[in-house]
Amino acid sequence: MDAKVKVDAGICGFKTIITATSEDSMNVDLKVVSPCEIIKGLAAQYKEICPINAYQDIGPKSESQILNISRKVLVEKGACEACVVPTAVCKAMYVAAGLALPKDIKIEIKQ
Repeated sequence: MDAKVKVDAGICGFKTIITATSEDSMNVDLKVVSPCEIIKGLAAQYKEICPINAYQDIGPKSESQILNISRKVLVEKGACEACVVPTAVCKAMYVAAGLALPKDIKIEIKQ
């Protein structure tokens, strides 16, 4: 199964396209395209660990590999730790593996 996610990250203005593919509904390959240099760096690190076993990644016994890598890089680079792109990558992976249904996520911020 394939999943394609478009992310508008917010005030930074960067838009990211995530494509997650799985031929066996377990191991997922990721392609992350973004103009953001930090997300480009994350995408390269995700590629190094692909294919990712989505069942292990979503399991309760350890932290998601995607979120673990992302947290370290975002903190190291001084980027927004609340960046929504890593979460969107996880969701795309879970949809591609059949572990989640494709449904939009929405965050509304008002002041």
